Amino acid sequence: MTSKLRLRDITLTLPASSGPVHILRGVDFDCHAGESVAIVGPSGSGKSSLISVGAGLETATSGTVELLGTDMTGKSENELARLRRGRVSLVFQSFHLLPTMTALDNVRAALEIAGLTDADTRARDALEAVELSDRTDHYPGQLSGGERQRVAVARALACDPELVFADEPTGNLDSSTGASVADLLFRIAEARGASLILVTHDRDLAARTDRMVEMRDGKLT
Repeated sequence: MTSKLRLRDITLTLPASSGPVHILRGVDFDCHAGESVAIVGPSGSGKSSLISVGAGLETATSGTVELLGTDMTGKSENELARLRRGRVSLVFQSFHLLPTMTALDNVRAALEIAGLTDADTRARDALEAVELSDRTDHYPGQLSGGERQRVAVARALACDPELVFADEPTGNLDSSTGASVADLLFRIAEARGASLILVTHDRDLAARTDRMVEMRDGKLT
């Protein structure tokens, strides 16, 4: 089975005035093609740091990271960006939409950065998939929290990525809206054959994935 993410003996240690802080402690983790995996655990256990290292947003102190079959050891920021472009997407708790751009422009810009020539059509199709065809010209400030997160999901999945990292994607939403957004995330990721790595505190949401792993004190248990 093809591995989309492979972590081996990953450590992450950050300096602090009181001494080194050990965030990740010898973590091994795999996510395969088409698989959905939930990472659960208490706050501060290292969940978000694990996917930051996996996505190449943060550099591990030691260990090896293979993203989409490429060893990321020694790669520059530009090389990592090129590797992720159009193939890896991220959905965050805080949406990260550009406030001066409409919903359509937020999605279209991400596609243009990925180098896709049919960005406008794909952006409109993605917004239709998350049931926001009537909000294409609205700015983030004119959208509800659930609508903003649906735009973020559309933006993440419009380029048909191979791997999606979702860090507490429903964390800022009420339970009903969060369930609706989660439905869309799972449905579209599955339809497009994307692997999904989901960080969440919600055990019910985690139970919907193919596999669930738990982090405690920087280790997978």
